[in-house]
Amino acid sequence: MKRPGTLLAAVLLGAAACISGADTGMQAVGGFEIDRTEVSIGAFRAFVQATGFKTKAEREGASLSYEAGWERRPGWAWHSPYGKPGADDEPAVHVTHGEAQAYCRWAGKRLPTEAEWREAAYTERRALPPAPFVTGRVYPYPTGESPQGANCLGDCGNSAKPVAHAVTTRGRGHAPVGTTVRGVNGLFDMGANAWEWVDGGPAGEQPTLGGSWWYGAGPMHRDHRATKPADMTVVYIGFRCARNR
Repeated sequence: MKRPGTLLAAVLLGAAACISGADTGMQAVGGFEIDRTEVSIGAFRAFVQATGFKTKAEREGASLSYEAGWERRPGWAWHSPYGKPGADDEPAVHVTHGEAQAYCRWAGKRLPTEAEWREAAYTERRALPPAPFVTGRVYPYPTGESPQGANCLGDCGNSAKPVAHAVTTRGRGHAPVGTTVRGVNGLFDMGANAWEWVDGGPAGEQPTLGGSWWYGAGPMHRDHRATKPADMTVVYIGFRCARNR
């Protein structure tokens, strides 16, 4: 019989194998490590299959998107981000702050704090980063000196390749994890693609950082900060995990 730790490792390796094209490891940043990509549908599915977890969006049969106003979207959930089944390499969205925490704990990790997330997103900590990144430099965007290469609305160029099945009247929807340009510290999608929950302490409002495909480059900037109700589920909020080194 496999020990629990061995079983967890096997499940996580299986989830990682489903994420085509993505770098599924973690990046050291100072005293912690952070996922190089947003948590994917495939990885979240492994968690659900191992635990029987059911998200708020699944229990209520719907989640949210913002068009001319907030719209309730029947059938939209982490496994079907636009109402139809998503691929394993898409970001897991439609999860609350608490659900993101639950996944990270199950994976032997945690949500990054806001300070950790910001350090990873904007301050280059690699000893020998590839050009154009410079060790110790603080950048305005997670992609570096400009937002180019991220999956945002209008300001980031056209290199990002969003999924074809997005249903939205604004923007192009999210791209598969690990497919946009690598940014500061070699991380993907710290800017745009999906907002990311971080640990803001015991509060009803929790930080969401980095912006998303629904917005231009403004929310990607290091001076921008946003919060959302911790129990909110929406098409453009995802997350990634961290752990102490």
